[in-house]
Amino acid sequence: MTRAWIGVLFLPVAASAAEDTPFRPDLGPEPVFATTEMARVELGHLLFYDPILSGNRNIACSTCHHPTLGTADGVSLSIGEGGHMMGPERHMTADNRPEQRIPRNAPGLWNLGAEEFTVMFHDGRLEADSNEPNGIRTPLGAEMVEGFDSILSAQSMFPVLSGDEMAGHYSENEVSEAVRLGFLASEGGAWDRLAARVAAITEYAEAFDAIAPGQPITFPEISNVVADFIRFEWRATDSLFDRMMRGETTLPPEAQRGMELFYGEAGCASCHSGWLQTDHDFHAIGMPQFGPGKAARFENHKRDEGRMRVTGDPADAYAFRTPSLRNVTLTAPYGHNGAYPTLEGVIRQHLDPTAALRAYVLETAALPAFDGANDTFVIANPDEVELIAAANDLPVHPLPDEDVAALVAFLETLTDKAERLGVPDSVPSGLPVDR
Repeated sequence: MTRAWIGVLFLPVAASAAEDTPFRPDLGPEPVFATTEMARVELGHLLFYDPILSGNRNIACSTCHHPTLGTADGVSLSIGEGGHMMGPERHMTADNRPEQRIPRNAPGLWNLGAEEFTVMFHDGRLEADSNEPNGIRTPLGAEMVEGFDSILSAQSMFPVLSGDEMAGHYSENEVSEAVRLGFLASEGGAWDRLAARVAAITEYAEAFDAIAPGQPITFPEISNVVADFIRFEWRATDSLFDRMMRGETTLPPEAQRGMELFYGEAGCASCHSGWLQTDHDFHAIGMPQFGPGKAARFENHKRDEGRMRVTGDPADAYAFRTPSLRNVTLTAPYGHNGAYPTLEGVIRQHLDPTAALRAYVLETAALPAFDGANDTFVIANPDEVELIAAANDLPVHPLPDEDVAALVAFLETLTDKAERLGVPDSVPSGLPVDR
């Protein structure tokens, strides 16, 4: 983890230094995206929306990452297995109650196909690492199989191994049974069982044979085509900000002033740097915590210590990955657990994190009703709150209301509602498609 810093950050002006030339930050080379083949993209498109990849055939990737909700799901903490419908309307089912909320907010998928994204998940537990046998450091360790062609591909299929997300409750289907027994990526494990399901559907079998004749359908190859779809569908690099950076237009006056604050006095770019507004690093910023947390099974707390759960380093306590701000207007609520419903709210939290932490009330969060949930274990415990406060990296940095409004206006220029294939009318399994 690198220590976050807020201070004056002046970046050179692109083009002329004349007084009448609007400020433009120097962001270096533009993002690079691997090329995609449409046959693979179209196959991944169907699989992304097909519930066939969940244990009980009732949840698709799109359930928590839907384009109508900005490729996220519009709530702070999702309900996965045991839920019905999607987004803010998703609720517990009476006959198959979920065991707990998903511990972290469902992030948007914008620009994850850019090659600079080599770290995935809020805590970075999945990373590209050339020192690892398969080039990926993962919680599966040596069990991680070969064949994933990118870090995005590997990331896109970990949710199917989670009982709370897609696999299902223990022993209620052949996939969740394999997960319970620890058979994940091994031969005959959960991934193999899902691949066999897909291979048994004629339309999928023919589509895979068309892109890789004579090759068996494997789980990594399923994941690879889903990643190709994400890379193609949600590449968002033609916002008003991008066009301004290319010299094709200018920003509205308030947004221009917000950009100057963002890259200057407000210091936002010390973490939200580069073309995609992220340093891909981890910072503790005093976010309030609620929900089930990320404790190991032998632990009885409900805190989420973020990056420290990966590195074991106490200096990484409560640190989470800096999110990209592309299409941030579409992906509320904000924070690793969706603590803040508005951009203004999360900006103000950054200006005085410990005060915001101590004043936080759970009613701010967008939490679907969940009978029996103990969501306040951390935020109602002063000792737990002070642990988060002590780890905070951000100093107090007050800004007047008009500057906060200008920052919001700038962030709005990062919106590019890129969508190409949209939601399919149907999928080869014949299962219902989220709409």
